[in-house]
Amino acid sequence: MDFTFTEEQQAAVEAAKAVFGGVAPDGVPSPAITAGAVADDFDRALWTKLADADLLSLLLAAEYGGAGLDAIALCLVLREAAKVLARVPLLESSAAAVAVQAYGGEELKAELLARAGRGEVVLTVAANGRTGHDPAELAVTARRDGDAWVLDGVQTAVPWAENADFTVIPAHTGAGRTVLALVPRVHEGVVLGEQISTTGERLGELRLESARITARDVIDADGAWEWLRELLATGTCALALGLGERVLSMTSAYTGKREQFGFPVATFQAVAVQAADRYIDLRAMEATLWQAAWRISTGAGGALPASGDVAVAKIWASEGVRRVVQTAQHLHGGFGADVDYSLHRYHAWAKQLELSLGPAAAHEEALGDLLAAHPLG
Repeated sequence: MDFTFTEEQQAAVEAAKAVFGGVAPDGVPSPAITAGAVADDFDRALWTKLADADLLSLLLAAEYGGAGLDAIALCLVLREAAKVLARVPLLESSAAAVAVQAYGGEELKAELLARAGRGEVVLTVAANGRTGHDPAELAVTARRDGDAWVLDGVQTAVPWAENADFTVIPAHTGAGRTVLALVPRVHEGVVLGEQISTTGERLGELRLESARITARDVIDADGAWEWLRELLATGTCALALGLGERVLSMTSAYTGKREQFGFPVATFQAVAVQAADRYIDLRAMEATLWQAAWRISTGAGGALPASGDVAVAKIWASEGVRRVVQTAQHLHGGFGADVDYSLHRYHAWAKQLELSLGPAAAHEEALGDLLAAHPLG
């Protein structure tokens, strides 16, 4: 395991910093004072800039106009995106595209991938299941009917579903296998209902009522959903890390200027200890993130399957990002709740990430099951 980033990965970070450097976290109305969605669409101008900087095609092969990089590079870019609360489906579209590249048919890849890398086609993934607490692949059924698959079921809280061109939906077959169907936003048998996330962004409840999807647009390959699910989880951990780092930086700047009894509050031991604890959280989040991303990128073996490393990263990210924003709110005092200051936005996004990752206890249980099945030593 080598955590030294390659020149190509570092170049991706520099390109991301250049694109995200001009993004304002408060570019849309605050979710704290907005009854509905904060915006009808994601940041299309930023999406175009990402495409122009070749950041939407990082993981795609050269034949599709991509750079051929790996999950580590994507996580590095996502880390920068979260620092400014970038309102784009970068994780979902990139992960879906590389899943198509790895597991899809040649016709589907030729039709979709180059356009996705240029930002002309936007993809998202339904990964929350029917309630957000059950496996996503069990929420929809798929049965073969001639040259098509027929899908029935419900997926909730689908990110960017109102604006993406295609949603990748996992569905289980009668034989107990999982397929991935690329479902157009507007399609017979597809009903999309609006939901609002903690961040104020639009989500979608996707109802499939005997929706027929051509076989070309269905990925029927072993391991495709498991791989995509782990990449999405690892990318979400990268978002949590970037957000946490930005919040701790904001807290450091504020406590360094805010004075009590004639001294900056950052010099008080109680403040310094809390900030130090959150710094340790972030370093643990970072180490476990790169371990998971490295396993996914290289396919390297280990004492446990890669899902074990992903579970550890999710434990730290879910708990860590919550602790970081809670401490930041505490150390900011009442100023942290001021809707003219962006910290409350970061708190809302952190809560959404925590909900997306799921409770640490669930990941600890999954890790325990893996340890029982793969005894160490």
